[in-house]
Amino acid sequence: MTQLSSGLILTVVFGYFIMLMIVSYFTGKDADNASFFTANKKSPWYLVAFGMIGASLSGVTFISIPGVVGAGGGNQAFSYMQMVMGYMVGYFVIATVLMPVYYRLNLTSIYGYLEDRFGVVSYKTGAAFFLMSRTIGASFRLYLVALVMDSFVTGPMGIPFAMTVAVTIILIWVYTFRGGIKTIVWTDTIQTVSMLAAVIFTIVAIGNHMGKGIGELWQMIGESGLNQVFFFEGGWSDANNFFKQFISGALIAIVMTGLDQDMMQKNLTCKTLGEAQKNIFSFSIVLIFANILFLSLGALLYIYAAHIGVEVPTKTDQLYPLLALKHLTPFIGIVFVIGLIAAAYSSADSALTSLTTSFCVDMLGFEKNDKTEAENKQTRFIVHVGFSILLFLVIILFNYINDAAVINGLFKVAGYTYGPLLGLYTFGLFTKMKIKDSLAIIVCVFAPCITYLFDYNSVNWFNGFKFGFMVLALNGLLTFVGLLLISDGRVENPVVLDN
Repeated sequence: MTQLSSGLILTVVFGYFIMLMIVSYFTGKDADNASFFTANKKSPWYLVAFGMIGASLSGVTFISIPGVVGAGGGNQAFSYMQMVMGYMVGYFVIATVLMPVYYRLNLTSIYGYLEDRFGVVSYKTGAAFFLMSRTIGASFRLYLVALVMDSFVTGPMGIPFAMTVAVTIILIWVYTFRGGIKTIVWTDTIQTVSMLAAVIFTIVAIGNHMGKGIGELWQMIGESGLNQVFFFEGGWSDANNFFKQFISGALIAIVMTGLDQDMMQKNLTCKTLGEAQKNIFSFSIVLIFANILFLSLGALLYIYAAHIGVEVPTKTDQLYPLLALKHLTPFIGIVFVIGLIAAAYSSADSALTSLTTSFCVDMLGFEKNDKTEAENKQTRFIVHVGFSILLFLVIILFNYINDAAVINGLFKVAGYTYGPLLGLYTFGLFTKMKIKDSLAIIVCVFAPCITYLFDYNSVNWFNGFKFGFMVLALNGLLTFVGLLLISDGRVENPVVLDN
């Protein structure tokens, strides 16, 4: 196949960026801090729902999930759908339990609930764990995309990896610094369309090259054995065990969407609670079909690679870009690049905005200080730049230390950093007990440390059992127990489930 030139690929990237800048220009007009943080509570729910698909999938799903389908380890075949089924339970909890609380308290940052329920220390601790979690998660995702660009485009042109990362972050900063979440609600929609279109076009192209229709391709996937969804026979030591994947999926959805300022900030831009709930329910249904689409692509990538005699890369994250850029048509190469950039921007732009929002509202107290709008806007600008620099530095660090599939690394890290948030919110919502707020930070620091100790020694201590993604459940449980130990009575009129 005719390969794309690096110059053409960069031209496509530049064109895509210009499109986002146009959207930013119109959505960022006369934007103030309320526009940046909440989009003035005027976002159409259906637009938020569709845009959230791209933000949830991101570069991890776009490249890593197709890559691991035939790799034979965690998330092999269609086992990832077990986790997606768990997601549905998690989204139901978000829509019926968490969203009513957030709207009742009229929150800009969801961590304001922790201050209302426990106190300032718990509030700051929860926000700090989010800042750490989202910085790591966004950096992982951007690292993946930058690595692909470096391997196939900028690297061969002699452009250093650090320069590739820097330019990527600068472009994201430029189109988000004015409108913030108001801009992102619209750009996420474009990015979702771009990602899904890239997958669909790639599947059709593989079918054309192999002389197969869609029905025949699905039959080939079945004959290959790569479409197995349920894994029960391996027991709890199996990374793909149904119960581990299902429970982990539910918890991951709750913490990485419902307890994550990044994802919830989009939902809180809806006018009413009812619209926000419609957004969550419709988004979760469409997400099922989107994941089936990505997994089908993954199976077909392995089938097509075997068909044309291409060796699967050691790092399976590179399988999709390898075939799209070097073994399929130039058109597929172009739509892949657009999908890849969309995947990078859909997660990184909202992450940068939510990090800025959380730091300004939770750490600097924007909603409580007596500064003018102009003064807060200037501070917000500085914070936005600061987090851009931080993301750059973390990605450069990952470039030296990462040696595993990004999808597994991302969820493993999330299991440690989101666990304390899971414990804090569970304790707050399901009990009426008051805690010694000053000790909350100690509990939230020790819980991940003890979790790591159990996870590291689980094979020896528990007869071969591996926690896998279940570290999130263990971490949250340990945090809950720790909060129980530092409880000292009951609060008056807490925001809990039965109110």
